[in-house]
Amino acid sequence: MLMLKVIFLYLCGVKLNQLKKIKVGIVNYLNTKPLLYGIEHSPVYSEIEPVPEYPANIARMLLEDEIDMGLVPVAVIPKMKEFHINTNFCIGCTQPVASVCLFSDVPVEEITEVLLDYQSRTSVTLARILMRDHWKITPIITDTRDDYRSRIIGTTAGVVIGDRALEQRHKSKYIYDLGEAWMAHTGLPFVFAAWVSNKPLPEAFVKAFDEANREGLNHIDEVVAANPYSVYDLHEYYTKNISYELDEAKRRGLAKFLELIGTLSSSPATT
Repeated sequence: MLMLKVIFLYLCGVKLNQLKKIKVGIVNYLNTKPLLYGIEHSPVYSEIEPVPEYPANIARMLLEDEIDMGLVPVAVIPKMKEFHINTNFCIGCTQPVASVCLFSDVPVEEITEVLLDYQSRTSVTLARILMRDHWKITPIITDTRDDYRSRIIGTTAGVVIGDRALEQRHKSKYIYDLGEAWMAHTGLPFVFAAWVSNKPLPEAFVKAFDEANREGLNHIDEVVAANPYSVYDLHEYYTKNISYELDEAKRRGLAKFLELIGTLSSSPATT
């Protein structure tokens, strides 16, 4: 029966490769929920195979061609042989982002070590740029492989992203918002993640996927109701901290960030 269906579709002019779903890496952080709401409630959802992972892993899968597109940390872009930024939506900020921060028990100038979040590429790269150019500090930089938040004590600070960062806000004395620091340093908004593919995708699909993102942002109240969260005001988070539109100002901020990534080779290596 399946073979008959394939033959029928082929005879109707549908190419076999169009039957294959597009593998899309998705992030199940709170900040992605409005976009995912729109996608999951759109007909375009039937055209994709969602692959949930944390951001750094989605970046790796895109590089290794395990997925076709993903909501990836933009720091992966310089490593890609071919890339396409799809849709007019992203995870960005035009004011403090709240969920991407350097947390510390001491003022930034007293920090001697910084633990980097293993779930991120963009945020840890941004932190390194800001430590060098904005705060002008040279702490030991340490990669992590598991939950390291208990090690954020004394003069050891940590870059924490996502939902865990919203929790960490209640624990650390000093909070340095990376989005806010970037804007103070450059005067530009910041893009943390965007829908990036490693190959051109069908125009009709990209248009439908873009519209699904847009529709999700029209249902913020429903998203907040579906995700009860006592740690932080999600309505404020979705409407003030996170800025989802990938407009021209954000594209300029992204271009500046990608330019600065190329200057990090002379920075101290991580441990």
